[in-house]
Amino acid sequence: MENKNNLEKNYQEDIKEISIVKEMESSFIDYAMSVIVSRAIPDARDGLKPVHRRILYAMYGLDMNYSKSFKKSARAVGEVIAKYHPHGDSAVYDSLVRMAQTFSLRYPLVKGQGNFGSIDGDSAAAMRYTEAKLAKISNLMLEDINKQTVDFQENYDGSETEPTVLPSKIPNLLLNGSTGIAVGMATSIPPHNINEILNGAILLLNDKEIEIHNLLDIISGPDFPTGGIIVNKNDLLNVYQTGRGRIVIRSKVEINEAKDEAIVTEIPYMINKSLLIERIAELVKNGQISSISDLRDESNREGIRIVIKFKKYADVKVEVNKLYKLTQLQSSFAVNLLALKNSRPKLFNLKELLEIYIDHQLEVLLKKAKFLLKKALDRLEILEALKKALSNIDNVIKKIKASKTTDIAINNLINLLKINNNQAKAILEMRLQRLTGLEISNLNQEFTRINLEIKNLEEIISSKDRQKQELIKLFNEIKEKYGDKRLTKISLEDYTTITDENLIEQKDIIITLSNKGYIKRLEVDEYNLQKRGGIGSRGAKTSDNDFISTIIFANTHLDLLFFTSFGKVYRLKGYEVRKYSKNAKGIPIVNIIKNIDDHNGERVEDIVAIKDYQKYDFIFFTKNGLIKKTSADEFTRININGKKALKLTEKDRLIGVTKIPKNEIIDIIIGNQAGKAVRFKSNQIRTMGRVTQGVKGIDSSGGNVVGFATSNNGNLILSISERGFSKLTNLEEYRLTKRAAKGVKTLNIEKAGRLIGLKTVLGNEDLMIIKDDGTIIRTNVSNISQSGRNTKGVTTIKLREENKITGITIVRNIEDNILEENKAVKVQN
Repeated sequence: MENKNNLEKNYQEDIKEISIVKEMESSFIDYAMSVIVSRAIPDARDGLKPVHRRILYAMYGLDMNYSKSFKKSARAVGEVIAKYHPHGDSAVYDSLVRMAQTFSLRYPLVKGQGNFGSIDGDSAAAMRYTEAKLAKISNLMLEDINKQTVDFQENYDGSETEPTVLPSKIPNLLLNGSTGIAVGMATSIPPHNINEILNGAILLLNDKEIEIHNLLDIISGPDFPTGGIIVNKNDLLNVYQTGRGRIVIRSKVEINEAKDEAIVTEIPYMINKSLLIERIAELVKNGQISSISDLRDESNREGIRIVIKFKKYADVKVEVNKLYKLTQLQSSFAVNLLALKNSRPKLFNLKELLEIYIDHQLEVLLKKAKFLLKKALDRLEILEALKKALSNIDNVIKKIKASKTTDIAINNLINLLKINNNQAKAILEMRLQRLTGLEISNLNQEFTRINLEIKNLEEIISSKDRQKQELIKLFNEIKEKYGDKRLTKISLEDYTTITDENLIEQKDIIITLSNKGYIKRLEVDEYNLQKRGGIGSRGAKTSDNDFISTIIFANTHLDLLFFTSFGKVYRLKGYEVRKYSKNAKGIPIVNIIKNIDDHNGERVEDIVAIKDYQKYDFIFFTKNGLIKKTSADEFTRININGKKALKLTEKDRLIGVTKIPKNEIIDIIIGNQAGKAVRFKSNQIRTMGRVTQGVKGIDSSGGNVVGFATSNNGNLILSISERGFSKLTNLEEYRLTKRAAKGVKTLNIEKAGRLIGLKTVLGNEDLMIIKDDGTIIRTNVSNISQSGRNTKGVTTIKLREENKITGITIVRNIEDNILEENKAVKVQN
């Protein structure tokens, strides 16, 4: 009982009151520093975390050298755990595996035999199955470690010693990089090319004041083991100056437009190939990308090969660009040049990391030189004693023979030759064969060589210039032995914010839209060799009762504005219209512009190609006779849902749009069902805002507007009636009036029937006539005779009593206008 009371009393005396806040702070800081120094952050000198350093040193101790045979990985892991690293075997084995993976390290430090994982994310085989040894380049990491070049410390239980850093004659931190997450900080250092880094180190040795931008003339940028293309070259200087930033890496993709396929041969660093392919397949499945028809992984031991097959007529470059945006075919590598210096984390720039490497090598060089100098001086001391003994060999032998014990012999030799104890022992241990003439000669040669070696080592220790020469010599030898070509290319252009337009070559193109809404893109080159006849006759295959109603000459980079009957406008780039052959039907425009309400009768009435919005005005025409002029500036921003182009009443519809240069005055002609046409100057229409209704163009008492024309399309007015009568009349026969007038007769409707179409023409165009039964008749305008304004014209086509004409379209010859940018050769009915 008394002992129990004494024990409680002792416990009470040991209890101290402390602040839990301070204790938590102290404990957390201890934990954080332990993680930072002992696990996650590499040493700036050798670029290794403790686990990697211990693996290499343990394999070195097991003689798992590159020149020796492989040994089981489990043996190395066991050695590391038993002697240096008191953690789980899986953590050690995973670290060993990574040092053997050619897709993880630019210069692998371990050579593996067996399954060491794959770029698809497959795990390595168990350590009892795989074998490993040090890679050849690892010899440079450990070379001279037994020459007192680095400091050693006790292991976790004090039974062994381990190096605090490796000699690391290669700049491993920059060559292989490092990634790690600690408490409150992380490191992410990209790998580099050995030739470039060592050339940079030589440059820095010769000029300590050199700027980082000058170093980048030698060091192009990161060099990843998986290759790829760095596409943000302009950001590299900031990354290397600040130690922070990002590197944008793009896959290497070979595009074969002839086969509609793209072949991926290199992918960004640290990207799982299998997950990348799954992501592409997922985009196809959920409809985000609809142009891919096949996806195959043909990768093998020789390298990566992912084949992406696209549907016919898809623009492969544009589709690949979409994949860059939506998948890890393009990804960013976050750079944070954080490493330990004197066991403290520090953010470095490129020059500072090179300085750390050079300083470490100077220290290793000096320690090695001092170690070798001590050995050389010790050996010289022995050689001097042997030379003295040989020059007085008879007395030496006599003294030794006269001595009763070894100690007496040593003392006798010391007194005889005036040498020290170690020298005397060396003489006693000398073999009799050294007395031969050859051995004496060899002894003299060794004496001379040791003296030269001492002189050389003393010069290295004392001379800064000599030290620099030795390092440059070392760096050049490493380059010669291990130097290789860059794997990662650096693009001269910045593609980080690349748009589809950047990938598309500027080409003159033709956009065609059929009467039933089928659209396609063709290249002008397809028509340059054709004879006259144009796209209407053999440039566009359509289905029965369909025909090309709109032809636009444009460029792949121009904006195409699609104006619909409901008064809305949508925008596409020229290259966004799918390319087809000249004999193909095309694609329904509602499949491209998905917001067109075709179920309620909305259709595209006109297409305008434009680039410089500031230079043009748009003139809109409606069925009810309204007209409006709006600056093209108002249409520079149009989102995917379209934009209101003008305000329409419930029963009114947009029937067409024309584009005219600002400040240019042209004649405008509008015709209605009553056979009346009004002609006035465009300057009578004031410029109005986008969401406005417009003003009267022609008096509405004559019925709906059935045609409009402008003088820049020709000086002949074509009029055609619902009964098939047509004529050409000179523009000058229509007197100029004011806007909103009733107009003058353009056709005698009492005999010919209601006016159904009015156009301005040159006289050589094709005329497409649409009948109410869907039949389409094609003729040439040159077949129509000219006559006066107040006549009925002549019969163009014969109609049955029950048939009528419902609309017309003018199609001009492509060869006449093949290179006229933006010119629309259609006048919509």
